[in-house]
Amino acid sequence: MKEVIDTVGRRKTSVARVFMAPGKGRIVVNKLPVEEYFKDEYKRSQALRPLVVAEKQNDFDIKVNVRGGGVTGQSGAVCLAIARALVEYDESIRAALRGDRLLTRDPRMVERKKYGRKKARKSFQFSKR
Repeated sequence: MKEVIDTVGRRKTSVARVFMAPGKGRIVVNKLPVEEYFKDEYKRSQALRPLVVAEKQNDFDIKVNVRGGGVTGQSGAVCLAIARALVEYDESIRAALRGDRLLTRDPRMVERKKYGRKKARKSFQFSKR
């Protein structure tokens, strides 16, 4: 069994690398405590949801490097990376995480802007005459 488990999670344009080791439950995101990085309670709970589902809140020290995108994408990327790390640590947790859809990579990405349009789908005002 590896001492430190490292996994990658992605969401929108965010990429999160998680380094998980047995410990006391300290979570650091980009060298800040998780409470300071994810100030919004909902985003923080979303990012740490796999630990709650697996009931392992105080079993691991987790170090996260996350970059790209916004806060929502980053919390989703952290969530997926933590879930993957937990499965790598203990395969029996997979069923619980799978039931809450925490191991599924969200495929939704921003649609690209098309030429001749203002945005991806928004067009200029059409005038018949």
